Amino acid sequence: MKIAVVGTGYVGLVVGACLAENGNSVVCVDKDTSKIGTLQAGKMPIFEPGLEEMVRRNHHEERLSFTTDLAGAVKASAIVFIAVGTPQDEDGSADLQHVLTVARDVGRAMNQYTVVVDKSTVPVGTAAKVRASIAKETTQPFSVVSNPEFLKQGAAIEDFMKPDRVVVGTDPSDGRAAEVMKELYAPFTRTGAPIVMMDTASAELCKYAANSILATRISFMNEIANVCELVGADVDQVRKAIGADRRIGTAFLFPGVGYGGSCFPKDVKALLKSSADQGYDFKILRAVEAVNEAQKARLVDKMGAHFKEMKGRTIALWGLAFKPRTDDMRDAPAISIIERLLALGANVRAYDPEAAPRARELFDSRIVVCEKSYDALAGADGLVIVTEWNEFREPDFARMRTLMRSPVVFDGRNIYSAEHMRSLGFTYFSIGR
Repeated sequence: MKIAVVGTGYVGLVVGACLAENGNSVVCVDKDTSKIGTLQAGKMPIFEPGLEEMVRRNHHEERLSFTTDLAGAVKASAIVFIAVGTPQDEDGSADLQHVLTVARDVGRAMNQYTVVVDKSTVPVGTAAKVRASIAKETTQPFSVVSNPEFLKQGAAIEDFMKPDRVVVGTDPSDGRAAEVMKELYAPFTRTGAPIVMMDTASAELCKYAANSILATRISFMNEIANVCELVGADVDQVRKAIGADRRIGTAFLFPGVGYGGSCFPKDVKALLKSSADQGYDFKILRAVEAVNEAQKARLVDKMGAHFKEMKGRTIALWGLAFKPRTDDMRDAPAISIIERLLALGANVRAYDPEAAPRARELFDSRIVVCEKSYDALAGADGLVIVTEWNEFREPDFARMRTLMRSPVVFDGRNIYSAEHMRSLGFTYFSIGR
């Protein structure tokens, strides 16, 4: 199939590369000329395991190309994916201006029957707005489809190539669009993953509902962890016991310093706002959000209780990205922790395998961003672990003690055994244990 993907951000680039990997002819469109130039040169604007190799391979085989010419790409394509950003407004709602601008431009360029696919995360009712925007600009026949993405950063390639399910929302009377989408996704669902067909409103709500329930599990476990600390229980033991229940399962039951990233915070707020717009108070999600914000302060509170005075202390921080295997720092708990430490007068030396350039842009010279993990420990009064990168799991503890001014570890991801750390001579704090 001939496909255009408008937007070369995280979602658009992964979608374009994966569709090209299955033999489709894909052109990725972006108005940012520097980003297109970077992609044409074989360089990646984002870090995602396996993506660079896939992009280079398909670009070399001429199945994947990059352009700023949206009109040309639309004219040459039977399917157009809209994968531009939907930034959060101050009131929490999703800003659709980029989506609707692309829809208008697609309508102006359309010269044949085209399936226009909303891939961006958008609120209920967006498909109707996209349809109206296109209809103003063309007399050509077209369909609008809602096809939300469920890509985990750090595992996005596998998630797209081997999905749990594919959600497709169409007008119930639009059988033509439904068949096009089934054909497009058939190679990705040969192992039995379902293509779940539904109306557009239901499809649009799916993404918000999925991310919000996962965020709810995280906040719930963080509350359980806080109770564990009060009563002397071990959250790891609790987590294992409840996760063994098949009705609950083990995913997203790990306590920590709160969720972050480009999806959970934004999608929880968006569902809260869209519910409020319909006159409904989504009480559970308000609590989920409040718990998450409070959880980001837990480690700093533990530091304050231990050190008494934070001013002048040097704190090492391992992990800046909101999760491992990505360089994304959007709404990362590390940001809140660092800002709190700086406000208390502490000095911060930080390290992350991939997010260091983002951190330097974000904090400028207010913190020291180190090139190596052990460099961050030099003269540190304590170490905070914020992101559970694999390389932090089995470090040289003897070297750590030598480098640090005092061997104190605040483990925000519970990656170490408390007993083992104490046997090595560390003062050790974790979450819910």
